[in-house]
Amino acid sequence: MMLTILPRSKTRSGAAYHECGSGEPLILLHGVGLRAEVWQPQLDALSDRWRIYAVDLPGHGQSKPLGKSADLEDYVSWLEQFIRDLKLGPANIAGHSLGALIALGVTVSAPTLVRRVALLNAVHRRSRQASLDIADRARQISSGRINHEEPLKRWFTSLPKENAARKLTASLLSSVDPRGYATAYSAFARGDSIYADRLSEISCPALFLTGEDDPNSTPEMTRFMASCVVDSVCVVVAGHRHMLGLTAPGVVNEALVSWLERKKQDDTE
Repeated sequence: MMLTILPRSKTRSGAAYHECGSGEPLILLHGVGLRAEVWQPQLDALSDRWRIYAVDLPGHGQSKPLGKSADLEDYVSWLEQFIRDLKLGPANIAGHSLGALIALGVTVSAPTLVRRVALLNAVHRRSRQASLDIADRARQISSGRINHEEPLKRWFTSLPKENAARKLTASLLSSVDPRGYATAYSAFARGDSIYADRLSEISCPALFLTGEDDPNSTPEMTRFMASCVVDSVCVVVAGHRHMLGLTAPGVVNEALVSWLERKKQDDTE
């Protein structure tokens, strides 16, 4: 699994994205510290049927950063602007980790912009200890004490079959802008409860997916979130952790295709 740098375009507000394929728009949002290239297995599998926009989050890849004090709501507003700038709505949106929280925020705040939503390895109301732990990590990153090995230990198993995906992810983490990373991580640390009580407002087809052994985006969180949404599917992938798009691309791609082919309740036959 080699890192191939993707060509990018930019919106007038400075959001960088890789565009490929044809069909209904599908927006892909990566997690904190990463960038559009992390979706390569999904680009390869889905671009023959969907027009994909793999976006660099603010302060990541080639996207312009938000202000230092930006919170999750600012990232949600940023995505809404991205969709309007490119006139993509209603779009299918799949987000991973922080990207999942942003996708959730847009779905409940601006539902006319969203056709379907997929939340991969999303967090929902962390435990008190988990909240304290991630707040401490956010403070360390903001102070410049960045340890990229620590998230890799949480995100991957020690199995040799994950070595290539781990190496690719490490290269992405090592290239992230420290300021953009710190801002995004702080928003991620504070963002797990902001839209937590609005899951029942989702009326479009929703996919919730995580790894059985993900210590942060736990199966319990994922099953609960799915139970709050009328038109939802929940997938828990055995033997995997946080970076499912890379470590279990076949399962993830199959789930995404099924989700993308489901009709909205208001679609006509």
